[in-house]
Amino acid sequence: MSTEKILIIGAGGQIGIELTAKLSEMYGSSNVVASDLKNTKAFPNNPFETLDALDGKALFDIVRKHGITHVYHLAAMLSATGEQHPMFAWKLNMESLFNVLDLAKEKHISKIYWPSSIAVFGPTTPMQNTPQYTVMEPSTIYGISKQAGERWCEWYFKKFNVDVRSLRYPGLIGWKSAPGGGTTDYAVHIFHEALKSGKYECFLSENTALPMMHMEDAIRATIEIMHAPAENIKIRGSYNLAGISFSPKDITAEIKKHIPDFSISYKPDFRQGIADSWPKSINDSEAKKDWGWHEHYDLPKLVENMLVNLKEKVGV
Repeated sequence: MSTEKILIIGAGGQIGIELTAKLSEMYGSSNVVASDLKNTKAFPNNPFETLDALDGKALFDIVRKHGITHVYHLAAMLSATGEQHPMFAWKLNMESLFNVLDLAKEKHISKIYWPSSIAVFGPTTPMQNTPQYTVMEPSTIYGISKQAGERWCEWYFKKFNVDVRSLRYPGLIGWKSAPGGGTTDYAVHIFHEALKSGKYECFLSENTALPMMHMEDAIRATIEIMHAPAENIKIRGSYNLAGISFSPKDITAEIKKHIPDFSISYKPDFRQGIADSWPKSINDSEAKKDWGWHEHYDLPKLVENMLVNLKEKVGV
């Protein structure tokens, strides 16, 4: 492992902060280069490079400077923010991916991780137990770009044998960093508000069930798929990844077991339409079969973990 040199693009984001920390534990901080548009000072022990993911030359220079072998390309504009800035979201999400894929095509790097999302699905997709192979008609720019990205990843693999691996993340819930402008962000905000004020106004309706996952499970899945033997990776677009599915009403009931006076109100906004177009639960049997994936967190365990750690973090 020590011969591998890792670059994380978008290291300052919700996933990036935790993935950088975990990979640094495994490979050593000096072997994990963090990069983002600006230095968040979250990585005092890691080499850091300021990088605009759209700048292909700057990316190549960083890869050459540090002898990078593996790239985790996390930079993207997410669903809710992307609907506000559709053309830039498309440009950022697609052109930055090409910059990384082309580095692998030209043999400058040997392995890529690129995240996809349940946003690739749409209102015509079967909503319950959504299968790996199904109708995909995404209704957001984020989803459209992720669906297109999946097809490009598979094409680069088939055409140039680029070793690119991907997961379709559900909503991710973690306590170490702030969410980044997604439709599932309520499931992080709700914990902060429960501890701070004892009440929360939710931008989704109470029975809007969505697939969710604790960040620790998502980080573990990311590392497991990257460590799996290449012959086990049968899907070079992106694997379905499931954790647990719940609604705002469900998570509120679980929070009230710890904070009995917690209350929630509902004021759905434009994100409701996005959420309604997404699956309610995901079938990830292909990931289980091909490389042994299995989630650790159920809803009670997730809620307890979030409250305990956020209490400690904010000093409540």
